Amino acid sequence: MAKKVLFINQEIIPYVPESEMANMGKALPNKIQESGYEIRTFMPKWGSINERRGMLHEVIRLSGMNLIIDDTDHPLIIKVASIPNTRIQVYFIDNDDYFMKRHMTVDELGQEYPDNGERAIFFARGVLETVKKLRWAPDIIHCQGWMSAVVPLYIKTAYHEEPSFANTKVVTSLFHAQPKGSLGDNFKRCVEFRDAKAELLNAYKEEFDFMELGKLAIDYSDGIVQASSDVNAQLMEYAADKQLPMLGYPGEDFGEAYLKFYDQLFAEGE
Repeated sequence: MAKKVLFINQEIIPYVPESEMANMGKALPNKIQESGYEIRTFMPKWGSINERRGMLHEVIRLSGMNLIIDDTDHPLIIKVASIPNTRIQVYFIDNDDYFMKRHMTVDELGQEYPDNGERAIFFARGVLETVKKLRWAPDIIHCQGWMSAVVPLYIKTAYHEEPSFANTKVVTSLFHAQPKGSLGDNFKRCVEFRDAKAELLNAYKEEFDFMELGKLAIDYSDGIVQASSDVNAQLMEYAADKQLPMLGYPGEDFGEAYLKFYDQLFAEGE
């Protein structure tokens, strides 16, 4: 039976402008799928995405759930589209408050959104709840970008007893792009869900920032990928200290390296 890989991406071309992360958001799932794996791919429905040009449409049977974050209901909307000239279908997580008419990390004036932490929490929970509805159990979840950084925590705590994720290994890719600002003083409170208790974050700074978010992702991952040639040195050192399985920067011809790394994680789980 084919192994299953769930890609949780912050950016995928052609839906957002080209970047190292956006290129990998498309290229890696494509390589893995061509190698015989079964894949699913998710990203946020950023407000800058042209739905008509991208041919997005809502999946009614997957939409309609409300996610409560900081005592507020936020409706979950799921949209889907196919990347041209590939067999990749992308599921988009949407919500009027967090994504409609809003860009990625910063607004039109270059200011970081004060609720970026809440947006990452909503995205993580939205993806995992949708995967449950799809009745699909991934062998590996591969997270790319800060928007996916809460997923490892939830897989190992809030969702660890869910049949869809009982045996899932989590991989986090570290990229060159590393935002610098704060995620607000309410992040620890907002992230609390089921067994993901706020006290699990006591070891992190109270003013939770993107560096702490990167450390959180590393702490709850089963493997780390250096996805850029020049990743933040502090995060790389932090990951090395954890002695996790790590894939060094594989360069342009990355497909075989990722497949071997996945096989290494599969073997450790057997």
